[in-house]
Amino acid sequence: MLTIERTDREIIIRLPLDLGVNDIQRMLDYLAYKNAIKNSQATQEQIDELAKEAKSGWWEKNKDRFSGLADA
Repeated sequence: MLTIERTDREIIIRLPLDLGVNDIQRMLDYLAYKNAIKNSQATQEQIDELAKEAKSGWWEKNKDRFSGLADA
């Protein structure tokens, strides 16, 4: 059973023990993301462009690791 309690200083979320660690991590990552962008004034277009640049930069740095894999 999921329970949520709000106090004057915090929100307490209680989760069942059988909830998977990966599910909990994805939830925490999402909450961290929401917290990080809460004051952002970036437009969706700016965010999309930044994501595109980041992906492009990653590929340039890592493409040598993957070259030849398609031939295997």
